[in-house]
Amino acid sequence: MNALVIGGTGPTGHFIVNGLRARGYRVAILHTGNHEIDEIPDDVEHIHTDPFDLDAFTAALGTRRFDICVATYGRLRRIAEAMEGRCGRFLSVGGVPVYRGYMNPEVFSPAGLPVPTAEDAGLVELPEDDEKGFRIARTEQAVLEHHPTAAHFRYPYVYGPYQLVPREWCVVRRILDGRKQIILPEDGLTLQHYGYAENLAHALLLAVDQPEASCGQIYNCADEEVLTLRQFTEVVADCMDATLEVVSMPYQWAIPARPLMLQPLPTHRVLDIAKLKSDLGYRDVVSPREGLRRSVEWLVANPPERGGREETVLQDPFDYAAEDALIEQWQRLLGELKPVEFAREPGFTLSYSGPGGKKRSTADFD
Repeated sequence: MNALVIGGTGPTGHFIVNGLRARGYRVAILHTGNHEIDEIPDDVEHIHTDPFDLDAFTAALGTRRFDICVATYGRLRRIAEAMEGRCGRFLSVGGVPVYRGYMNPEVFSPAGLPVPTAEDAGLVELPEDDEKGFRIARTEQAVLEHHPTAAHFRYPYVYGPYQLVPREWCVVRRILDGRKQIILPEDGLTLQHYGYAENLAHALLLAVDQPEASCGQIYNCADEEVLTLRQFTEVVADCMDATLEVVSMPYQWAIPARPLMLQPLPTHRVLDIAKLKSDLGYRDVVSPREGLRRSVEWLVANPPERGGREETVLQDPFDYAAEDALIEQWQRLLGELKPVEFAREPGFTLSYSGPGGKKRSTADFD
């Protein structure tokens, strides 16, 4: 059995390649050749070309056919067209910005993506709502038109080694630079779904194992557990045996946290992955906390160049002087607030029984 993986050297690539090899496939990867990684074994064939150039892509493949094609990189719409009739099974990876409101939560009133967001949620239908999401939606449609038996996977932000936009670096570098405080919007309570690379590859490989169940299906993919922004930050700090004081501000003022928020509002982005779990039996193979630990260790051992490509893409200037000035102003404003006395102080309702809530009516429980 022959398999073609388009991509193969990104965060999920080597997990997919080696998963196919473990299933008995002879694997070829088609990529630019700009990145080679040690995790790809020597028995894997490399086809070096530009997967964004349809003419170069088709010329590189010639008349070859494959039992399975996994498209994780390049111009997916054109790749799906070019692979029609060339493969027995087509599996593809797209993104969750396909959902209406993912990139532009203000298309809803009140603003915010529906939580959780399932596969049958509304997609971007108008380019003015979100140009990128509009293109992703049209691409998905093209994939299934050319390959009705395809399985398509909607990936969220992927974390792990080889990520070219390593969001974790925003926290890791601050700790390495000796920072003791970090600014987060609204106490960092925003929920946003991510996917550790090995987990997302595992989801796709489940479809390889179950062609009938996944035939013609689209799946949300993500970790089972969703961490808040604050939990994410604290887990990263714990991995480095460090403590960061969270300075909470209204999101309008928490400007340094934008690269961590990945959006202009603190609204939630939570995916419903019940279909993936029920159809294919998905469960995380790596917990988010363990995935973050591995990601942090990778970044510490392989730090991005200061001011280099990764930091440029992240758009985090690491401007600590500005952050300190912002924190100083915020704390001064808080210090100027005067306590307000209520005629009767509000409670959390009589149904609340947590810390500071309703006390026991008797000292002993029988």
